[in-house]
Amino acid sequence: MKSDLIIIGSGPGGYATAAQAAAKGLSVTIFESKEFGGTCLNKGCIPTKSFCKNAEVLDNLKEAESYGIKDVSFIFDINKVVERKDEIISQLQCAIISLLDNPLINVVNEEATFKDSKTLVAKGIKYSADNIIIATGSEPKFLPIEGAHLPNVLTSDEILDIDHVPASLCVIGGGVIGMEFASIFNSFGTEVTVVEFCKEILPNFDNDIAKRLKLSLSKKGIKFITGAAVTSIKESKKEVIVMYDKKGEQQEIVCEKALMAVGRKPHLPAKIEASGVEYNPHGIVVDSTMQTTVPGIYAIGDVNGLCMLAHAATFQGKRALNSILARRNNETPADKIRLDIIPSAVFTRPEAAMVGLTEEEAKAKGIDFTSKKSFFRANGKALAMNEPEGIVKILVSNTDRKLLGCHLFGAHAADLVQEIADLIYTGTTIDDFAQMIHAHPTLGEVVQATVQQF
Repeated sequence: MKSDLIIIGSGPGGYATAAQAAAKGLSVTIFESKEFGGTCLNKGCIPTKSFCKNAEVLDNLKEAESYGIKDVSFIFDINKVVERKDEIISQLQCAIISLLDNPLINVVNEEATFKDSKTLVAKGIKYSADNIIIATGSEPKFLPIEGAHLPNVLTSDEILDIDHVPASLCVIGGGVIGMEFASIFNSFGTEVTVVEFCKEILPNFDNDIAKRLKLSLSKKGIKFITGAAVTSIKESKKEVIVMYDKKGEQQEIVCEKALMAVGRKPHLPAKIEASGVEYNPHGIVVDSTMQTTVPGIYAIGDVNGLCMLAHAATFQGKRALNSILARRNNETPADKIRLDIIPSAVFTRPEAAMVGLTEEEAKAKGIDFTSKKSFFRANGKALAMNEPEGIVKILVSNTDRKLLGCHLFGAHAADLVQEIADLIYTGTTIDDFAQMIHAHPTLGEVVQATVQQF
C-alpha cells in the first residue's frame, strides 16, 4: 500500500502532523499500536493535570477556614480520581479519532516494523512512502540497580492507575515528573520523600526558582534528600526499602511505595536498524528540519530526544512537514518556527515555569545581562486568591535590551510564561514591554512590575 507520507505514532506530533498533511493534499498512513494520543494524553500531560486538579481541590478544602468556611468534612475517593482521569482521556481520544477521520488518512491500529528505508510491515501487509515520520515517543527510564523492577516500585505509568492512596511514597528523582507526583500525593495525604542525585531539584530550571519551590514544598511536609544516589531497592513484607548513598554514607528510606521518576528515554520503532537511520541512547539523530541521516525519514518528539515536551513534538512535526512539502515543490525548506523558544512548566502547587535562558546559561555563554525580580506577595490578585507565594525573574541583554529569559514560581506560572515566550519570539525590547498596559487586578501585573525595574 503506497502513501505520500507514513507516520509512526499518534501522539501530539503524529496525529497533528497527519491532519495537517491531509489538509495539504497528502495521502497519509498513520500507525498506532496502543492508545491514540501517545504519552501526553494517556500517561503524561493530561492525566497528571487531572490529578493536579484533584490535589488543588483538596488543598482548598484544607484551607477552607481561611475563607470563612468552617467545620468542613469530606471523604476522598482515589478511585473516583482515576475514573475522572480515564473519562477525560477517553473524551480526548475520541477527538483525535474524529480528527483522523479523513479520506486521505489511513489509520492502522498495528505495530509497524521497518523492512527498509521506504517500507514498513504490519500484520504481513507492506506499506511504503517516499517520506516517513517517526513519532514513537518515549518510555520510563529505570536506574540500573537491584530492585528497580520490584512490584511496589511504580513508574509514572502505573501510579496513574493506583487503587489507593499510599501512606508513604519515596520519589526517586527530583525532575519535572518526580516533583509533580510528589506535590500531588502530598496533597492526597501521603508522606512523601524525594531523593535526587543532583545538589538541587529541577536541575534544568533556574536555580533560584528550584530552591524556592523546594522550600515551599518542604513547608507542606515533603522531605527532600539531594545530592544522594539511590543504590538499591528491597522489599520487606509490605514495605519498600530504598537504599541511597549520601556523602559516602549508606542510608535507607522505608515506605509503602516507591516511584521511579528518573526521566524518560526514546521508544524506538521495531527493527529501526533496517531503516538505516543513525540513533544512540539519547534518540534518533536529526538535522534542523527533523530529517534523520536517511533522506526522506524524519523523527519528531520524544524519540529524537531534543525536547521531551508535547508542544515541542507538535511544532517539530510542522517543521518536518514543511520540509517535506518544500522538497516536493523543489523549494528550500523555510518557516518561522523557533524551536529554541519552548516554554516549559512544572505543575506543582504553586507552579513553576520558564522560557529562554537561565542565569547559569547566560553566564556560561558570556552574555552581558541584567536580571530583575518581583514577588507575588505584592500583587493584589495573588493576595485575593490566597496565593502570595511566588516570584518572577526576567533576564535582559545589556547589549540590545531584548528579553533573554523568564523564570516564574507561583500561581498560574504556566500561563504567565507564554507572554514572555511571545515577546522573546518577536524580539521585543524591555523598553517596549514596559509600555504595554496590563489589566488590573491580574497576576500578569507581577510580570509587568518586574519589567518596570529595568
